[in-house]
Amino acid sequence: MSQTFTLTLSCPNRTGIVRAVSGYLFERGCDIGEHQQFDDAVRQRLFMRTQVTAPDGTDLAELSRGFEPVAAEFQMTYDFNSDTKARILVLVSRLGHCLNDLIFRWRAGSLGADIVAVVSNHEDLRPMAEAAGLPYMYIPVTPETKAAAEAQLLRLVDDYDAELVVLARYMQILSDATSKALYGRAINIHHSFLPGFKGAKPYHQAYDRGVKLVGATAHYVTSDLDEGPIIEQEVIRIDHTYNAGALQTVGRDAEALALSRAVRWHCERRVLLNGNSTVVFP
Repeated sequence: MSQTFTLTLSCPNRTGIVRAVSGYLFERGCDIGEHQQFDDAVRQRLFMRTQVTAPDGTDLAELSRGFEPVAAEFQMTYDFNSDTKARILVLVSRLGHCLNDLIFRWRAGSLGADIVAVVSNHEDLRPMAEAAGLPYMYIPVTPETKAAAEAQLLRLVDDYDAELVVLARYMQILSDATSKALYGRAINIHHSFLPGFKGAKPYHQAYDRGVKLVGATAHYVTSDLDEGPIIEQEVIRIDHTYNAGALQTVGRDAEALALSRAVRWHCERRVLLNGNSTVVFP
């Protein structure tokens, strides 16, 4: 019998890192099933993702503690993660295309995560969530109640033991404090017309300008609106025959694709933060 887990790490690049990691794992009876690394020559950092099979009964917390001397020697930031599916909390407003896509992939077993609840500032998508057997929490947000609403949201993250928060077209700007509290574990999706077409009806603005590409960007949430580290982008070429409604349909397809990929890659421990950028292992 055996169990699998994933080790991810980053550190300043120097010789001996791979040898030290593989030696530590070998000494504890672990077998490396998959190994990927990236040497960032510009930032002089190394990024690594290693899938490992360990003897049955291996204590992951103990394995992680035992790795601390190796990590200290090479100034590593690291995580040992079990193969248990990540728990995700989905935030929505009124548009349901991203939520519908996430639910479909979750129920099909291809999302790489378990949706545990849906939270919204509107009631519109309750039927969709509850039809899938998901708890649906309505938290209205006004300028006066925003702080209390975000405090309630963070309590739900803890109550549901959610590893990841997914803003699936959640049309509220998170405060700096909440963005920092969720740093590295909240993913947002937006149309890639930003910053070209801001405000209401971006697809109508795009139609008026005769755009030839429609796209979407999935990124980590930061205090800088829509400027967090990018995980995935989807682009679809269109032409002059697409009116504003057709552009919107294509754009929503792009949003759903980019978001689902970003969620799956994050939950499979394939995304490592690299400053204001990311390393995404295929």
